Amino acid sequence: MHLSSENPIPATFFDALRAASTSVLLLDYDGTLAPFQTERSRAYPYPEVVPLLEGILDTGRSRIVIVTGRSIADVRPLLNPLRAVEIWGSHGIEHLSVDGIYSQSEIPAETAASLSDAMSRLTAAGLADSAEAKPGGVAVHWRGLSTDGTKEIYTRAHKCLRPFMQHPGLKLLEFDGGVELRVAHPHKGDAVTAILSGCPPQTPVAYLGDDHTDEAAFRALNFRGITILVRSEYRRTNAQFWLHPPHELIHFLQQWSDCLRA
Repeated sequence: MHLSSENPIPATFFDALRAASTSVLLLDYDGTLAPFQTERSRAYPYPEVVPLLEGILDTGRSRIVIVTGRSIADVRPLLNPLRAVEIWGSHGIEHLSVDGIYSQSEIPAETAASLSDAMSRLTAAGLADSAEAKPGGVAVHWRGLSTDGTKEIYTRAHKCLRPFMQHPGLKLLEFDGGVELRVAHPHKGDAVTAILSGCPPQTPVAYLGDDHTDEAAFRALNFRGITILVRSEYRRTNAQFWLHPPHELIHFLQQWSDCLRA
């Protein structure tokens, strides 16, 4: 069932959150906490988001985890002044603990060589300004371009990256505003599984995301917690609920905070 504010998330979930000593709030970044921007370095969260997350953390009753396709180095400055937050970056390849301890999953040498080769092909095809190399992946962005410009980069990027789909350790994924060749594992679903591995089964958990890359996380969490698509327009999804940003998103975060302070 896919819901918006007209049919809100069941009160039973918030009752459980209110009564729980601990909870887990899992959040995608771009398109969920922050609106998309042509200049990715300026994609700051909605103004209300950081104060609400700070308030939730101050209660000491929720673990907040950002699960994003961005690299940690890319997303961390955008979350200032929020500090005590855990981040899983590059779709789960990178991890930054609340204590500031950084770790990264090992990528097989052959897979890393293929990603390097893919980046070289993109550069040779004249896409260096649109391409981004990050841990475990190579992305090409076309947000903000005209329809013709988007079509041109889309075609050239796919021509460069499609041959690497034959590699068993890589997959090609489209996201809102681009395409990425990345390692098949770990992905966001693997990150969610790792995050929940030490949580008691009764812990209230929610995952909020907007993009197709969040579907693995939705599948990993369904029947264990609640999953929420945050998106202005509905699309087919494995998420159980649907919220419109920013107002319904802010309302949900406020509800979460109010439950912890009750």
